[in-house]
Amino acid sequence: MDNRKDVREFLVSRRAKVTPEQVDMPAGSNRRVPGLRRGEVAVLADVSVEYYSRLERGDLSGVSDGVLEALARALLLDEAERAHLFDLARAANTSPATRSRRRTTKGQEVRASLQQALDAITGGPAYVRNGRLDLLAANRLGRALYSEMYVRPE
Repeated sequence: MDNRKDVREFLVSRRAKVTPEQVDMPAGSNRRVPGLRRGEVAVLADVSVEYYSRLERGDLSGVSDGVLEALARALLLDEAERAHLFDLARAANTSPATRSRRRTTKGQEVRASLQQALDAITGGPAYVRNGRLDLLAANRLGRALYSEMYVRPE
């Protein structure tokens, strides 16, 4: 089930309900949209504008509970709205398209030469991600930084 339209409508409608004054932001003039701008929601939720825009376009696949909690706070969601947001995210993460996408990235490996280059970096964490921001490889400090990701192989 593709729920992008439901996600889009929900986030846009909730963003329109919150005024800048409600979240201690300057209202300013020249506002073309009711409520908050995307950038303002992104600032309040501590995510990038690009990432929030992607979420608002309906793509909740792979979104973390922490980001959902931050969005719920930024949009001043009540408990029912918060639960609905989490339900939308759960539905997005169980769609057949998401499951097949996950399967394709599971077996990705980096070349040995790239891993050697990462291991040669000893002054700080270094890692390689793909376009979906999956962690593909890391040096020793990178593995320490993302140790929680290495607990479970998936």
